[in-house]
Amino acid sequence: MSERIEIRESESGVVRVFDVSLSREQAETFIRRNGSWPLQEALGAENLDPHYVDMMQIEDLEGYGLSQYLEQGMGVSTDDLEDAHVLIEGLKGSVLVIGSGAFGGQAQVLTPRAPLRLVATFNEDKAPVQFDPLPSAGAQVAPATEEPDAPEPKKKSDAAMSGRVAMIALIVLFVLTAVVVWVAS
Repeated sequence: MSERIEIRESESGVVRVFDVSLSREQAETFIRRNGSWPLQEALGAENLDPHYVDMMQIEDLEGYGLSQYLEQGMGVSTDDLEDAHVLIEGLKGSVLVIGSGAFGGQAQVLTPRAPLRLVATFNEDKAPVQFDPLPSAGAQVAPATEEPDAPEPKKKSDAAMSGRVAMIALIVLFVLTAVVVWVAS
């Protein structure tokens, strides 16, 4: 019987590592989409975004290692990786790494089957949210008991005043022209 993995609609920041029992050539075919998608079928996934799916060969990570890839590339905490060090470093051949974004925020149940075997599930290391004071005194919220100061009215610019004077002169000129035309008729 295959293992069931429940993906919540709100899931984010989860990274899953699967051992893939395929040769390099078979793995390349396994992740390719040609009408059907063998990887999606083997996961039992309804929805799978390939941008959040990484298939790699352990030997291609020589000198770097899967642990460093997970820590630096996927944001997995060092503490979590230390707990799973033996599992991660014991992998050989093809490995599949899937981030939460692969499921597009859609709740679903995965039922992975051969050639996939879930090795580990990690959470991304997220910094705690901090609320620092706002930098400007103007951005501070005034206590509710104080009346807010009324903003000072803006001083009208000389250009605005000139425009108003010109507009009034044009209106007066228009009225005078209308009176002359009316008297002449």
